[in-house]
Amino acid sequence: MLLKFYRNINESGTDEAGRGCLAGPVTAAAIILPESFENSILTDSKLLSECKREMLEPLLKEKSICFGIAHIQPETIDKINILNASILAMHQAIDALSKKPEYIIVDGNRFKSYKNIPHSCIVKGDSKYLSIAAASVLAKTARDAYMLKIHEEYPMYNWKKNKGYPTKEHRAAIKKYGATKYHRMSFKLLPDH
Repeated sequence: MLLKFYRNINESGTDEAGRGCLAGPVTAAAIILPESFENSILTDSKLLSECKREMLEPLLKEKSICFGIAHIQPETIDKINILNASILAMHQAIDALSKKPEYIIVDGNRFKSYKNIPHSCIVKGDSKYLSIAAASVLAKTARDAYMLKIHEEYPMYNWKKNKGYPTKEHRAAIKKYGATKYHRMSFKLLPDH
């Protein structure tokens, strides 16, 4: 199914990646695409293979009018909670756009008004609208690259593979080695037994 624009008026799509992770930042992207943009592969980043996301990332950056990416670190997530951190990441990604959007479309059902720019929250927006799907790909690839970098520092958690998500292997490593500065201490790092 080909994705479409929501309103076609200089709209920014925004989405985040890494909300459910135990380690690493929550990362958001915002992007404004030109009206002429179309792509038959682009959809929700979770439905794309890593290879397709890596292929789309430079294309989206090149073809976009502008884009912004923001990481919110675990210490902030622990202070303000993951929902507020996700919204903050989206606001910072929109801040990083070189052109001010006239309208913002957000993946999901929660957002806080940004600088009086009208917005719509769209559940599963990343599989319906081009700019949200594009933002989901940029957020995911930026966050994955970040996790690869910090994997070098703490290879025993295998973040290059699990990206900080609560896999059995990741939890076993937390149990064995304890938490790092990249872990979210407000999250349940280990299940109760």
